[in-house]
Amino acid sequence: MREVYYWQAIQEALIEEMRRDDRVFLFGEDIAEYGGAFGVTRGMVKEFGQERVKNTPISEASIVGVATGASLLGLRPVVEIMFMDFITLCMDQILNHATKYRYMYAGQVKVPLVIRTPAGGKRAYGPTHSQSLEAWFMHIPGLIIAVPSTPYDAKGLLKTAIREDNPVLFVEHKLLYSTKGEVPKEEYQLPFGKAVTRCEGKDVTIVCYSEMVIHALAAARELKNENIYVEVIDLRTLAPLDIVTVISSVKKTGKIIIAEEGWKTAGVGAEIAAQIIEHIYDYLEAPIIRVAAKDVHIPSSELLERLILPGKEEIIDAVKKVMGRV
Repeated sequence: MREVYYWQAIQEALIEEMRRDDRVFLFGEDIAEYGGAFGVTRGMVKEFGQERVKNTPISEASIVGVATGASLLGLRPVVEIMFMDFITLCMDQILNHATKYRYMYAGQVKVPLVIRTPAGGKRAYGPTHSQSLEAWFMHIPGLIIAVPSTPYDAKGLLKTAIREDNPVLFVEHKLLYSTKGEVPKEEYQLPFGKAVTRCEGKDVTIVCYSEMVIHALAAARELKNENIYVEVIDLRTLAPLDIVTVISSVKKTGKIIIAEEGWKTAGVGAEIAAQIIEHIYDYLEAPIIRVAAKDVHIPSSELLERLILPGKEEIIDAVKKVMGRV
């Protein structure tokens, strides 16, 4: 098994799917010659040309609107929204168009649209380029949300997304692009709605996704030195949400921490906590704890940003609290 960077795994998925199916094309701001804001599509225009790796005007609503129309006509567009912060500009196209057509036309049409977007902070990009807005989109029926944390998952889930006949929001944390992991050369796909246990444990369940998985695993290694054994569940997709795997783990440990980089109020953790209460309240041995960003806008200062966004230390503190060690 070879090791590749996260961004390379995404690029490999795009290249392989474009070679396999000439209906797949890329659409976004500065994605052709420049290769996108984070270089994911660098060099691809040389092989596929500007008809299939297309630069667009700076109009996110138009980008998703045109791509939605193209998908209705049988193409399979993969859109890049340069920063997730800008995805608010195409909310109408996602909410009132792309995700509704199959429902409104009783399944007679398909909308094979993938929207890729870098999210998250911890790079001191400030309040308009650092947000994690995935919780907003969990509220939309008909939208699949993928949040891979490893190069292996990024490639496998993206290939599944491109072949999917429903809209997919594919969220890529900026800090993950430079991480490396094992990715096979052989063809593979990963199913939606299947979480994975990254670390086995008996004392506390940590449910997380995307870049927070790295912090959860680092916390697990450190806590093991104090004889606290945590189980780390990587969700991989938020919609569909694999609540069955989460419930199974919580039944074993009796304690749960939900870690995300988005804001705490009405976040991903709030939904998971509600479902835990609904389904297995009697199994809980301690209150649910959510680790998330503070409910303020993300500052440009790197020092202040570290005070706002959660990481390993916040997870460790939460585990010790739920274990009664503080």
